[in-house]
Amino acid sequence: MYPSREEAERLLVEAEGCNPGPWGNHSRVAAHCAEAIAARLGLDPEKAYVLGLLHDIGRKYGKRHLGHVSDGYSYMMSLGYDEVAQICLTHSFSDHDYKKYVGNFDTNEEETALIRDKLLEAEFDDYDYLIQLCDAIAGAEGVMDMIERMSDVKARYGDYDPVKWDSNIKLKAYYEEKMGMDLYEVVDKEHFKPGA
Repeated sequence: MYPSREEAERLLVEAEGCNPGPWGNHSRVAAHCAEAIAARLGLDPEKAYVLGLLHDIGRKYGKRHLGHVSDGYSYMMSLGYDEVAQICLTHSFSDHDYKKYVGNFDTNEEETALIRDKLLEAEFDDYDYLIQLCDAIAGAEGVMDMIERMSDVKARYGDYDPVKWDSNIKLKAYYEEKMGMDLYEVVDKEHFKPGA
C-alpha cells in the first residue's frame, strides 16, 4: 500500500517541519522524475510519484545517514504503507548488501539488523530500480547530471561504492533504451525546478 498524492505531499511537508533542509526539494525532484519516466514506460505515474516523494521520509527524524533508511522504513510500516517502506529501504542499495551504503553507519544494532534482514528479504522490482535512478539525478535545485550528482555525494561523504556507481550508469542506459529517449529530455532537466 501507499498513500494518495495529497497525503504523501502532506507527510513530506510535516517531515520538513521536523527537520528542514534541502532533502525536501530533492525528494520533490525525485518524484517529478519518477512520474515522468513511469508515464513513458507504462508504469503507474501516481505510484511512482508518491514513492519518489517519500523515499527519504526517514529524514524527518533528524540528520542521520544510514539511520534515515531504518527510520523511513519503520515510519512507513507504522502507517501501513509497506510499498513505501520498501522504497525507503531499497533506494540506497543497488543490491541486497547493506555494507555498501554510501555515507556514515550511524545505526544501532537493532536498526542495522532491521536493514540487513529486510534488505535480504526484499524483491526489487521496477519501482525500486526507478527510484534508485531518480535518486541519482535529483538535486535540491532541480535535475542534475548523474555523474555530477554522484561526484557531489562522493565529495560530501568521502567515498562512493564503485558497484553502486556502475549500477546507476547501467540503470540510466537501461531506462533510456526502454523509453527510446534521452533520460534528461524525459525529465525536462533544463527547465524543471521544484516548487515552480
